[in-house]
Amino acid sequence: MIWLFIGLSVLGVFLIATLTIGREARRLDALAPRAVYEIEQAAAFVADILPEATQARLTMEELEQLLVLHLNWLHSRGLLPARVIDKKQDIDEPVVVSEDSLIGYLLGEAERVGVAILDDVDVVSVTDAHLVYFDAIGAVGPRADSV
Repeated sequence: MIWLFIGLSVLGVFLIATLTIGREARRLDALAPRAVYEIEQAAAFVADILPEATQARLTMEELEQLLVLHLNWLHSRGLLPARVIDKKQDIDEPVVVSEDSLIGYLLGEAERVGVAILDDVDVVSVTDAHLVYFDAIGAVGPRADSV
């Protein structure tokens, strides 16, 4: 009789554990993975992969300002949440980021905040490197094949 009770107890515990783990796995699968963005880490990453000419023309402070401006642009397009939340992956239509409008925005804002851009190519390089950082931390989806 005791062995029957022990067997049913083990079976009950196994069943509860299996159902709980299955439910949590399904819940977590529906959530987008949380990407953690740290400006110092981003600036170091971007600075490491910038071309030497761009590295020579931009200071770390200017680079950080450009990254913040890029984040502001993303936020204005609805691509950067106002607060950290677990959000379900419910994107109905893809969002395509156009580099032309981004570069124009960054050039204008850089002038407004006093970041001296000696060559427009520097902004393009910073933007490309910043997008590589986003990809490295898992914060972006795949590139669009066509617009």
